[in-house]
Amino acid sequence: MQPLQFEPIIKRARWGGRRLHNVLNKTLGPESDYAESWEIADHGVDQSRVTDGPLASRTLHELVMHENSALLGRHAGLQQFPLLVKLLDARDRLSVQVHPDDALARRFDPTENGKTEAWVVIDAEPGSRLYVGLRPGVDAAQVRAALSENRLEECLHSLPVRSGDAVFVPAGTVHAIGEGIMLAEVQQSSDLTFRLYDWGRMGSDGRPRPLHIEQAMQCIDFQRGPTCVVQPTVISEDPGLSEELVRCDHFVIRRHTLKRTFSFADDERFHVLIVLNGSVRLRSGDTALDVSLGQTVLLPAERDECVVEPNDSCVLLDAFLP
Repeated sequence: MQPLQFEPIIKRARWGGRRLHNVLNKTLGPESDYAESWEIADHGVDQSRVTDGPLASRTLHELVMHENSALLGRHAGLQQFPLLVKLLDARDRLSVQVHPDDALARRFDPTENGKTEAWVVIDAEPGSRLYVGLRPGVDAAQVRAALSENRLEECLHSLPVRSGDAVFVPAGTVHAIGEGIMLAEVQQSSDLTFRLYDWGRMGSDGRPRPLHIEQAMQCIDFQRGPTCVVQPTVISEDPGLSEELVRCDHFVIRRHTLKRTFSFADDERFHVLIVLNGSVRLRSGDTALDVSLGQTVLLPAERDECVVEPNDSCVLLDAFLP
């Protein structure tokens, strides 16, 4: 199979902005609340659709069903593409949320997966913060007391972030993305989210937005405590710096800062590639793709040799299964 590009699925939300267009060159309408670009999605009606080539207009789920082995390689047999990959623009602060693990997710919705995720910051305004995990020693009783008095922020661990920072958010971690942050998100294919706290804000109808406190309390892992920025592990320094940011049961994320031609080894895995800085020309067999900032490519497991030619210095995010 040749490398695949898909039409982004654009989502609006009250906390979104315009940077998906202004920075990442996504095609948007005139509104000012564009929050997410789902780059790779096989989740219910939200389906990535191939933009061109012999598989043009096919959905990602159709490829999983009909090109399973070629697409998934050593992970053949899966009935859903396992990763959901997004770009997010948080003009405003998101609500405080928690996601279930696989076992809990299926208790709430038999069709859903758990949601472990990771973030890589693309841009952050000065003073921007992520809220990830509870402060040391905070237990369920303290969370409930803080919720009843509308002061949950006192229980939350927060950390300042800047461009390039990566944060791992396992299922069960209380979290929120702060205002002024644009990031790439790699997660399990799931959209099961429980809103724990909304900072005392009102919805567009002038009323508080619905909360899911009991479901969220069931999902919180009170043993996790605070979460910090990931310390990358260097994998290689030739032909550029390759770092491993996250490795867990659900995905691996690496970052390649390239100055010269780079080749992807035949590892019988698919790879999701996002350009976070600069641009590249990607060659595989008879296919050549020019991929620029904010664009995503899916390399199928069964492919010709894939060579990446960076234009000047380029940063490429690489997500795959362990």
